Amino acid sequence: MSDTTTPTMPRLSRRQSIQAGALGVAIAGAGVLHLNRDAHAQTVEPDQPKLPPPGPTTSAWMVPLPVPVPKQTVASLNPPPGEYPVEGEAGRLPHQTWTGQAPRKLYEIHVKEGMHSFHPQLPTQPIWGYDGTFPGPCIVARYNQPVLVRFHNELDPYAVGFGSPEISVHLHNLHCASESDGFAGDYWGSLRHGPTLTRPGLFKDHAFMNRFPGFSTDPNGRGDWREALGTLWFHDHRHDFTEQNVYRGMAGTYLLFDALDSGNEHDTNPNALRLPSGVGKYDIPLMFADFLFDQSGYVSYNPLLGTPGHLGNKITVNGKIKPFFKVQRRKYRFRLIDASVARFYEFYLMNGSTSESFTYIANDGNLLPAPLTMNSVRLAPAERGDIVIDFSKYPHGTRLYLVNRLLMESGKGPEGLTTPGEQLLRFDVDFDPLEPDVSQVPAKLRPLPPLKREEVIKTRRWEFDKDNAIWTVNGKIFDPEKAGATVKRNSAEIWVLKGNGSWHHPVHIHLEEFRILSRNGVPPPPHERGRKDVVVLAPDETVRVLIRFRDFIGKYLMHCHNLSHEDHAMMVRWDVED
Repeated sequence: MSDTTTPTMPRLSRRQSIQAGALGVAIAGAGVLHLNRDAHAQTVEPDQPKLPPPGPTTSAWMVPLPVPVPKQTVASLNPPPGEYPVEGEAGRLPHQTWTGQAPRKLYEIHVKEGMHSFHPQLPTQPIWGYDGTFPGPCIVARYNQPVLVRFHNELDPYAVGFGSPEISVHLHNLHCASESDGFAGDYWGSLRHGPTLTRPGLFKDHAFMNRFPGFSTDPNGRGDWREALGTLWFHDHRHDFTEQNVYRGMAGTYLLFDALDSGNEHDTNPNALRLPSGVGKYDIPLMFADFLFDQSGYVSYNPLLGTPGHLGNKITVNGKIKPFFKVQRRKYRFRLIDASVARFYEFYLMNGSTSESFTYIANDGNLLPAPLTMNSVRLAPAERGDIVIDFSKYPHGTRLYLVNRLLMESGKGPEGLTTPGEQLLRFDVDFDPLEPDVSQVPAKLRPLPPLKREEVIKTRRWEFDKDNAIWTVNGKIFDPEKAGATVKRNSAEIWVLKGNGSWHHPVHIHLEEFRILSRNGVPPPPHERGRKDVVVLAPDETVRVLIRFRDFIGKYLMHCHNLSHEDHAMMVRWDVED
């Protein structure tokens, strides 16, 4: 990834940079400003639309789609995990749900530099990734089977270039205790640590209990199975450098199953959905991320162009540019994940000039009450959508394409649809099923719990705005050591989210999912009536959501998931207390 060091520039803290209204990126005590080799040639005003410059020519359909397979557990960890930080571990708070011993399922993930090939016609180049790969590993977990993941930070603490060698890992959308949630101020490395940790470390243990929300007040201790999650992903959340670290490759997947969505299409349980199954076989995560390649074929990043939202000139699927995927004539489940730092997508399944329909089953990874027949799905950064495609209706030799038709000229947001759009992934229908396809998409999926508006104790208003080059929430910039709100554990509130100006803001709320009550006073469309963790605020739009705060206490975040906006302070800390 290319960059050019500018050693004469002053080392400002992010706070100083923001207060000065600077457009640059400051390295918070960790290095100097780095630009790509063309950065000095121009600067762009934050509101000025500008398509990314064209990248090098690459031929389509040269490589197969990399298919994630489940990461394997380890038998033990050394030193053994503990409720409190152990020797060598970053200084976190104690695990809230510790039962006297570590979870039985243990994982180790090493955050390190690795070499990655985006395309055979481009140079292999360094990335920062979980286990040194992009995308990172895929963890497959089940409800009521706790998991502990030890993240080792093996990045060079003196690394140069964009990004920060200190990290904070966020498992996006998990109902999770705050000390394992990846709070932006909980960043750490071998030499430095964030203001909400007590010491640096070589690793940090995250306890993912995989419990249904509401378990702490349920007389049976189980929680509400109707609020089970499915498609999650983890990424870096380091204060001030989330965009740069995610852009360097820090993203992986985490899939959750339960008795209903069991991950087994042969399940004999009469309540099991029997959706297409087998992670890496007929259940395939698809992670979409765009990158800006210079003419020599290296990924580049220009922080001076960062405040609107960083757009690339090549879109990758599971880390590859325009791969192909050979499929059998049967049903597949695809989990679409927008892992781009700013780009929105609208996907179509194209058969020549014909737009084919598919079955939409999950929004933000959460199964809907009933499947929807659709021919497109729009995703903002961090949103997910699960779809089922039945390839049995296509003859041998059919070539289908997943196409993005959404135009973006800047980080402001989508500009509208284009024709024909850009082909991103080719499906080659070349094989009959290797075994009978017993999978199904039943007429009913996962029911929704009642809204229970009578439990709401407070309404809060949050306005997402911009002051010069600085993004704000309620007129304030992010302070990791100060809560913008304090909520009561096991309470419910209505949050009114207002987007000001001409920008789109995909707003993500940690800890809990929410239900959209209205958009500008109108009920949401059918595909948004399930449970959500990201909601897009279109320009000057007001969205009302109902949210509960259960089981855990501590500090959490709400922020724009256009990661340039987040890193330029459009984020707020909120705390849960008894």
